[in-house]
Amino acid sequence: MKNNRVKNITPYLFLIVPLILYLIWVIGPMIYTFYLSLTKWDGLSAPTFVGLRNYERLFRDPVFFISLKNNVKWILSFITIPVTLGLGLAIALNHSIPGAKFFKASFYSPLVLSLVVCGLIWSWMYHPAGGLINSFLRGIGLGSLAKGWLSDENLVMWAIILVAIWRQAGYVMVLYLAGLQGVDPQLIDASKVDGCNSWQTFRNVIFPLLTPVTVIVIVISIIDSLRAFDLVSVMTRGGPYNSSSVLANFMYIEAFNNYKMGYSAAISVIIFLISAVFIFIYLWRIMQDEMEY
Repeated sequence: MKNNRVKNITPYLFLIVPLILYLIWVIGPMIYTFYLSLTKWDGLSAPTFVGLRNYERLFRDPVFFISLKNNVKWILSFITIPVTLGLGLAIALNHSIPGAKFFKASFYSPLVLSLVVCGLIWSWMYHPAGGLINSFLRGIGLGSLAKGWLSDENLVMWAIILVAIWRQAGYVMVLYLAGLQGVDPQLIDASKVDGCNSWQTFRNVIFPLLTPVTVIVIVISIIDSLRAFDLVSVMTRGGPYNSSSVLANFMYIEAFNNYKMGYSAAISVIIFLISAVFIFIYLWRIMQDEMEY
C-alpha cells in the first residue's frame, strides 16, 4: 500500500520544480502586469493606484487605434498570403522533382535569420537612393515607380508586412509539408480512379485532411501578428507619424521612451486578451477533435 502511494506521488514530485519556476517567471509577472495596468508608474517611484484610468485613456488615444488597425492589417495579410503561398509551395515540393531539397532549403532559409537581421537587410533594400529595389526599378526604366518605401505613410506598413510575409511563407510551407506526409496516397489514387482531376482531388481529399494543420497555421499566424515588434522597431520605430505603429511597438515606446509603465501595462493586457481569444478557440477545437476520437 505504501509503495503504491509513493508511485502515485512520484510524478507530482518531478513536476514541483518546473511548476514553481513557471509560477515565478510566467504567472507571477502576468498577474503583476494586470496590477500595474491599474496604476500610474514611471518605473522609479512607487506605483499609484488609478483604477481604470489607463484603459479610459487608451481608448481615447488615436495612436492606439492606429496600432490596432495595423495589427489587423498584419493579421489579415498573415492568414491569407503566407498560408496560400506556403500551401502552394508544399504541394509543389511534396513531389519528387529535380532540386526539391534545394528549393525547400531556399524557401525555409529566411526563417533561420533573426527578425532584426531581416529588418536591417530589407531597410537597405528599401533605401530611397541606393536601395536594391529602387536601383533595379531605375535600371529597367521604371524610375517613376521608385518610392521612399519606409517614409511614405501609405506604403510603409505594407512594406514591413511584405518582409514578414517573405519570412513566414517558408515556415508555413514546412508545416504543410509535414501535414502532407500524413495524407494516405491510396485516397489520392482512389479519387483519380473516380475521375477527379488535380483540383478536385486537392479540394475534396487533400485540403480537408489538412484542416488540423490549417487551424494550427492560422492560430500561430494570428499570435505572431499580435506579437509583431522586431521588424517595426528596427525598420521605422513606428514612423513616420505613427503610421507603422503596432501594439507591441506602441507598448515598448510608452514604457521605455515615455516611462509610462502603467499605461504600457494596460496595452500589454489588451494584447493578452486579444491573443487569449484565439488561443481559446484553438484549444476548444483541439478538445472537440479529441472528444470525437
